[in-house]
Amino acid sequence: MPTSATEVTAAGIARLAGVGRAAVSNWRRRHADFPKPVGGTETSPSFALSEVEDWLRRQGKLAEVPLRERVWQQLTGHPEGPGTALLHIGCELLLVHERPTDWLELNALSDRRLAELLPDAYDKVLTDRFGAGRHRAVQVPSTEALHASVPLLRAAAQLAAQLGTPRAFEFLLGRHLDANSRQYTPTPAGPAELIARLAGPVRTVLDPACGTGALLRAVAARPDLELHGQDSAPELAALTALRLALAGHAHIRTQAGDSLRADAFPQLRADAVVCHPPFNERNWGHDELAYDPRWEYGFPARTESELAWVQHALARLADGGTAVLLMPPAAASRRSGRRIRADLLRRGVLRAVIALPAGAAPPHNIPLHLWILRRPGPATRPQVHGSARTGGTPMPAELLLMDTASLVPEGQPELPWPALQSAVTEAWEAYERTGTAEEQPGLARALAVIDLLDDDVDLAPARHLPPSTAAGGIEQLTSVREKLTDTLRLTAELTPPAAEPAPDARWPLTTIGELARAGALTLRTGNAAVALGGTVPVLTDHDVFTAAAPSGTLPEDHEAPELTEEGDVVVPVLGAGSVTRVIDAATAGAALGRNLSLLRPDPAALDPWFLAGFLRGTANNRQASSYASTATRLDVRRLQLPRLPLEQQRAYGERFRALAAFEDTLRQATRLGERLVQGTYDGLTDGTIAPA
Repeated sequence: MPTSATEVTAAGIARLAGVGRAAVSNWRRRHADFPKPVGGTETSPSFALSEVEDWLRRQGKLAEVPLRERVWQQLTGHPEGPGTALLHIGCELLLVHERPTDWLELNALSDRRLAELLPDAYDKVLTDRFGAGRHRAVQVPSTEALHASVPLLRAAAQLAAQLGTPRAFEFLLGRHLDANSRQYTPTPAGPAELIARLAGPVRTVLDPACGTGALLRAVAARPDLELHGQDSAPELAALTALRLALAGHAHIRTQAGDSLRADAFPQLRADAVVCHPPFNERNWGHDELAYDPRWEYGFPARTESELAWVQHALARLADGGTAVLLMPPAAASRRSGRRIRADLLRRGVLRAVIALPAGAAPPHNIPLHLWILRRPGPATRPQVHGSARTGGTPMPAELLLMDTASLVPEGQPELPWPALQSAVTEAWEAYERTGTAEEQPGLARALAVIDLLDDDVDLAPARHLPPSTAAGGIEQLTSVREKLTDTLRLTAELTPPAAEPAPDARWPLTTIGELARAGALTLRTGNAAVALGGTVPVLTDHDVFTAAAPSGTLPEDHEAPELTEEGDVVVPVLGAGSVTRVIDAATAGAALGRNLSLLRPDPAALDPWFLAGFLRGTANNRQASSYASTATRLDVRRLQLPRLPLEQQRAYGERFRALAAFEDTLRQATRLGERLVQGTYDGLTDGTIAPA
């Protein structure tokens, strides 16, 4: 087997065939002609992709490998690694995008001749787009490196013909980031779009920690737009350049290097700086940068790397320019940074601190902050708050503080980014016009800077906002109490009757896998990703666990999803606990999310509620589950059902349907009760509810 041949793991084979990994293990045991491993380890072997494809076709399990999957498997199996393969593809897609005629001529040549001529073709298109010289982020691959990539490049060009070059590259880059999530810290689309909107319509933009270019890509296009990016990882700086070049016509300059230690743009004065800096970096250059002129507002402590990034951003702004940074919440309140925060306030530089809900961006377990800063200039004179003065310097009037956690509906796992963006931009634009903001309890207020300049200079928004119950709290609690009373009454009505003993039942059993082979049901696996701003709803595994409506939306460029139909039974495959969901008319048509299996029973053979009920049995789930170090995985094909006549199935199905209705009502009563209890606590403690 040539060393450059593409290999695929058992997980990749399962993805190609649309089955679970357990099915692949079963094929290896049962079929002597299954391809032998060509690499990997004993516990995680890899197989030749071409041999796997041939075997799947002979078995009738795969008519044709989807082009997206073929390109992806070739990319992941590239001998120099997927990152290098993605850079090769990016260069080729830029050539296809900018000089399609040149690519057509090259594509007609032999593999060897194509690899020989591609470096010159790449050099021309890269020079046109990014300039000449060894300092640009994207370098031309050698002929030797390209020899192993030629089949992949031809397949990627076919994918670009299907999707368009920008969408093809975004698909492969997105897959690469998902597959290597521990290596990267991408900025999701929601906060990236919000940051770009807050930066405003600008001509020159810098991201000094650009990563994969999400923030720069979100900047609104204009004819004279200039995008500058730098990242300490050369691979990311190059990927950002290619991504931006394929997405639009902006003038692009990206460089590899540490922006704090080796600034690639020391002369730049940008209209805006957008940044998602690395957090909690102790080795950011504290010792060697002590006398750097960028520390205009104070020398950051070793533990305050984020404040070093703040001042670097300000140093690269033109007078009156805006910087928007995604910051950890600790940066707003750590005592080691209070002197710098105080000076930013006194000099009118820090204009807003906006707390995002937890889950907005990595790390997802904490509510990150957005800091909006403005470099002082003739167009941005500090306003005077009353007659306050500090050493003869005019005191800026107010700081905008927002906490958007209250905008997230209770129990909704996906953040409502359109509503969040609208609320934040409206408050910021109003503050920009008037220098103040209308007070909104629990959400926003503009606080006098002089009131923040105490010993702590704590800028955490939640500590300065009036509680949300201060307005309308009594009315809301009254409504919740009425709903809870009605729900408890319904819960009592739906409580199951007393259990009666039944004769010892010894049914003949069958498995879901056997029923699927017999045609009594169809088994499908969810593959739908969740994105911002899509139109097709996505049913996620969290929605199934919480009995919620579909909370996600499908990306516009997503491959064909599996859509639910009324009567389908959906089963989560990850996580402990037995849960099923029968799809009703309201949920039908939603795309099936990842980590979900769908069972579509033949109505002439199986009752859906009978199917869903027996799949929830604890013993049934235990025997069909496998256990890894961090998760429990359910092999749906191993779940068992009794062989019963359809009429008897329907009798069980009606009982299971009644249990599900009781469970939903009980869950609703729990949510209402928690809201009533917490709301009453809040009202009593903030003085809006009398104790008697």
